[in-house]
Amino acid sequence: MIAINSPTPLAEVTAAFHAYERALMEDDMDAMDALFHASPHTNRFGVGEVLYGIEAIRAFRKGRGGSPRRRLGHVAITVYGDSFATADAEFFRENSDLRGRQTQSWVRFADGWKVVSAHVSLEGTSH
Repeated sequence: MIAINSPTPLAEVTAAFHAYERALMEDDMDAMDALFHASPHTNRFGVGEVLYGIEAIRAFRKGRGGSPRRRLGHVAITVYGDSFATADAEFFRENSDLRGRQTQSWVRFADGWKVVSAHVSLEGTSH
């Protein structure tokens, strides 16, 4: 049986998630990079981009000039066992009524917890 949300790994992933959010809002590319797994298998799908591999993610970050300002809404972090976690968050951009959503998959490596897959989207007005 896999333990869900054991206190120590949950605290570690929660801290890593908030460290990433701080780095994102400060446009600290080194800190963001350190929290993503440096691999061609790490992917990030954003509001307007599809990025396969850490090099594409790095190039996108360098070219965008910082993330739009936002505040977090509900955040749900779940750790499965001691080496895999998901983080699902709602966010709200400044000067917008649209709700954004962010999902991250985290894996514990020898050098700490790293994002291996991320998806960011904004609510649409269709459907």
